[in-house]
Amino acid sequence: MHHNCIFFFYLCLQDSWEIVEGLRVGVSNVLEPQKQESYMLKRRKWPMKGWHKRYFSLDKGILKYGKSSADIEKGKLHGCIDVGLSVMAIKKKSKCIDLDAEENIYHLKIKSQELFDEWVSKLRHHRLYRQNEIAMCANEKSFFYPMYPSPNSPGIAEGPSLRKVMSIRRQSSVHPASGFPLSSNSQAKVAAWLQSSDDMDKCSKDLAVCESYLQELNHLIQSMEVLQRTYSAPSFQALQVPSSTSSGSIRLHASNPNLSTATLGSDKVDTVSLDSSEIVSKKGFMFESFLIASVHTSMKSVLSSLTSERERLKQCLDHDSYPPTSPQVVSLKNTLAAVEDPHPLVHQVSNESRTSVGESLSEFFDALEVLLSASSSENEASDDDSYISDISDNISMDRFCNETGGSVLYTRRSCLPTPSPTNSTISMWNILRNNIGKDLSKVAMPVHLNEPLNALQRLCEELENSELLDRAAITQDPFERMIYIATFVVSGYASSFYRTGGKPFNPVLGETYECDRPDKGFRFVSEQVSHHPPISACHAESKNFVFWQDVRCKNKFWGKSMEIVPVGTTHVMLPRFEDHYEWNKVTSCIHNILSGQRWIEHYGEVSIRNSNSNICQCKITFIKARYWNSSVNEVEGTITDVKGKVVHRLFGKWHEAVYCGDPPSATCIWRASPMPMNYEQYYGFTKFAIELNELEPSLKQLLPPTDTRLRVDQRLLEEGNLEAAEEQKLRIEQLQRDRRRVLEENHVSHQPKFFRKSMEDAWVSNNTYWELRRDPGFSHIEFPTLW
Repeated sequence: MHHNCIFFFYLCLQDSWEIVEGLRVGVSNVLEPQKQESYMLKRRKWPMKGWHKRYFSLDKGILKYGKSSADIEKGKLHGCIDVGLSVMAIKKKSKCIDLDAEENIYHLKIKSQELFDEWVSKLRHHRLYRQNEIAMCANEKSFFYPMYPSPNSPGIAEGPSLRKVMSIRRQSSVHPASGFPLSSNSQAKVAAWLQSSDDMDKCSKDLAVCESYLQELNHLIQSMEVLQRTYSAPSFQALQVPSSTSSGSIRLHASNPNLSTATLGSDKVDTVSLDSSEIVSKKGFMFESFLIASVHTSMKSVLSSLTSERERLKQCLDHDSYPPTSPQVVSLKNTLAAVEDPHPLVHQVSNESRTSVGESLSEFFDALEVLLSASSSENEASDDDSYISDISDNISMDRFCNETGGSVLYTRRSCLPTPSPTNSTISMWNILRNNIGKDLSKVAMPVHLNEPLNALQRLCEELENSELLDRAAITQDPFERMIYIATFVVSGYASSFYRTGGKPFNPVLGETYECDRPDKGFRFVSEQVSHHPPISACHAESKNFVFWQDVRCKNKFWGKSMEIVPVGTTHVMLPRFEDHYEWNKVTSCIHNILSGQRWIEHYGEVSIRNSNSNICQCKITFIKARYWNSSVNEVEGTITDVKGKVVHRLFGKWHEAVYCGDPPSATCIWRASPMPMNYEQYYGFTKFAIELNELEPSLKQLLPPTDTRLRVDQRLLEEGNLEAAEEQKLRIEQLQRDRRRVLEENHVSHQPKFFRKSMEDAWVSNNTYWELRRDPGFSHIEFPTLW
């Protein structure tokens, strides 16, 4: 019996992920390892299904791969991984190796046990060698990152920014605005400006150099992190901005490399401080300061170039050629005024919406594109409401019906009761180190890591832009209806951009949530219908649409990043046209879980189809981010007819806006609403998210006892009482375990109250919730005690 237990324990170890230990403090003089090469299987990046056979070459801690050995020798690489800066985990039973390199998670598999053991051994050696090399040579930037070009590389000048400028020039010169009544003199001036804008070229090159410096600074920080991290306690802290500049931290990653206005507006470069500075060499600090100064200089040059271009553009406009009150002149003047406003170019980090360098430049190009297509019918001032406004009122007014049939008018809240707590005392590594590759939805987390919203409420957040569905419901053309449906799908991801600081509460089995929004024209209900596996179901209805889904998310931690893979189908029905749209969701990944500034990305392909008609279909690609690439957060989509011909093209950024058409004359279909004031201090919640957990007195008496708003631990966290919230969370989780044990002992399965299994094995509404709600508090229904 004893031997059987040992054997079973050994099998469990074989079947679990093992973290490969890194360089220990005090270890040095690691011998140079031998080169390792062979084919391995690599999991596809997306749609995250299937494996590719790729040839891998490991040399001095740098793992390169391509289709063949010959391709690698020719420099035709598919990827390059610094194993010294990656978290490495292995799974012996399935012969899998995972490398979490932050910007990508690489899943590798080897069929041969002998080759697997050889690769694991070599990777261990190369990883230690590379980490020791970084520790010894932290000031030698070119030696540091052989796979990245230097700022002076010839390829830098032809970056995405410059290509975009040239593309705009070509489009404007080949396709002039046909409706713009420019005189030949004005046309000549504009053409001359477009062809001779050396400042714009200089601006693009300066931005490219700036991006490269930021890239090197980011890698320097990662290298410093290696010096701090040991197997037991990685304690490296990210660079912090002094309080005199900003209350928030600088995002140094490509997805959001924020720079404060204070830094850009003065010649003085702020000093940055680093915890555990005794470990980091003085040379590293000097190089770091040099990079920050270089970024500052490049950005000043960019600002100067943009200012110069703005003045030249003014001079190009011949106001005598057409009446000063014409729509074209008014449009041009308004656009110039917007360009002159310095705030869209560089936002402050605190108390205003944060923006990346790439986003700031895109705003300037947006204004430029409007100038070049000002006479287009889509951009003229008219009563056409094809553009869905993103500006919502600061105050939401709702009427709630009480049991006597009357109504109560009240104002929705615009701020949470208390700011989000700091998690500086929490060791994420100690919590997550034993859960590499596991589904985190089954792992108990401290309440400090949560946000005061529930996963059931998160489903409701997908309806924040429900006006897009309302618009689709009154659009006759099926291809145009698909535009609004597709845009609605993309807009559902927007609120996640600032939400990487905390995770939503996991609903307990039987927990429910309702959201009745007369101001938005819909009512929503959701329920946790299964605990193992955890499945949440929801249903929303309005006079224009019906929305429902059941979703299960697999959350896996890979050492630096956490992957969220949703399983399930989302549905929207438009009764007026008998349309029934279905689509899948893409993979999400939160990077920098342990240290630095967290950031989220979504990647994969969404396929939207109308199951009641094959007239059109849509595919949307959420583009995988790469370091310092213009495709950060970008989406691209096509709407095709039954023969596969493209009818409409969509593009934009999932956190910012979606456009239909081709630039520069594309139409903006949706733009994200502005963030509330001080949103960074309040979990990064949007205005809609702030309102979701509000418990108004007249509403409380109408809710079932299982509604999330009544959940004690979540309410305590929202009120800032972390200690009591943690106690209540543990109590509620224990209550759930007790209920489950009672059900198992009596051979009884849990039956959801408001959802049922369909013939397609999906969870759908049983259409009883709102009828039963007529009895205040659902007084005639028996509910389990959840908290």
